Formats: sequence, C-alpha cells, structure tokens
Amino acid sequence: MTLAQTEARPYHHGDLSRALVEAARRILETDGPAALSLRAVAREAGVSPAAPYHHFKDKGQLLDAVAHEGWVALDAALMKARQDSDDDRRRMTNLGVAYVTFARDNPALYRVMYDCSRDKDALPDQMKEEGAYCQVRNTIAHAAGEGVSEIDLELATIAAWCAGHGLAEMSGFKQFESLKALLGGEEAFLKAVFDHLGMFAKFDRG
Repeated sequence: MTLAQTEARPYHHGDLSRALVEAARRILETDGPAALSLRAVAREAGVSPAAPYHHFKDKGQLLDAVAHEGWVALDAALMKARQDSDDDRRRMTNLGVAYVTFARDNPALYRVMYDCSRDKDALPDQMKEEGAYCQVRNTIAHAAGEGVSEIDLELATIAAWCAGHGLAEMSGFKQFESLKALLGGEEAFLKAVFDHLGMFAKFDRG
C-alpha cells in the first residue's frame, strides 16, 4: 500500500510531531507539494491551525522532518532487500530494485527527500552510519574484499547510487513498455537492468 492510500486519521493523543509528519506525507502523495502548508497539515491531522507551530517554525522545517522519515523508510526497504540473498551480486540487484520500487511507490516523498538534501553541506544522517547509502557501500565493500582504496569504494558507491536514481527517474518511460512485456513485467525489467550494470567491463578488454 502506498502512502497515498493511507487512510487519514485525525490526531487525538500521543506524538503530535509524528502525527503532523504523517499528515504531511499523505498530503504530498495525494495532492503534491504545492498543497502542503502548516495549515493544511493541521487540518489533515485534526488539530488546531496553531498546533504545528509548537513543533515546526515553518514549512521548510516540516519538509526536513518529512525527508528524515523518508530516508529512514528507504533504509528499512534497502536493509530488507539486502538480507534476501547471501550473494553480493544478487544483493546489489535487490538493492537497486528496492530503491526504484520505493521511489515509484512514494514519488512526492522521494522528491522531497532529494530537494531537502541538495543544498546541504553533508549527506543526511540517515544515509550514513549503516543507513541507506551505507547499505550499498557495505555490499560493494564485501564484494571487493581487501585492498580496495577508500576513494575507489566511495566512487563505486556513488556510481551504483546514481544508477539506481537514474533508473528511478526513467523506469516509467513508455518507451520501455515493450521491453518490460518481453522480459516478463516491471520487476523483471528492473532486475535485468541492474544485472547488466558493468557489462561494459566485459567488452572493454583493452
């Protein structure tokens, strides 16, 4: 079930900050970023218009909190995908498919995650310290074994991450529909693309 399909539930008690973030996520997925405001979030959560200001000074701070939750959710999805296989190559494919699937199922949240990170001086904390980014980095490190330099490992991780991000942006293109049908569907298409990453190395023997 996507975030857009989550039933709106008025807030009654408990963690108001989390309730406001969840309300913001529902608005993002159903109506898009343009519809998001602290007043709209208050209405969605079933609280007074002033209530959000006790936790967020403005819309930007609320979006940062939403992005944080998005990175946490992506990390959980990648962790599950990584645990589904003991083979490093299969793990990388599983990570890629999970990444693209997350982006496809939560398009507005996915966009907010990157919009809130683009101008920051460092990656979000949820991408580091065993977070989503490190799920990819650690898989590559395990496959590479001893002797790989830190800069090569970092560059390989960026390359793999960019491949996932690029496919997330392009996987919905209508031009790929016939190829998806030929391969057996959306997931088979995604797996095939990730399985073919690095094939150029097989051709380049010079």
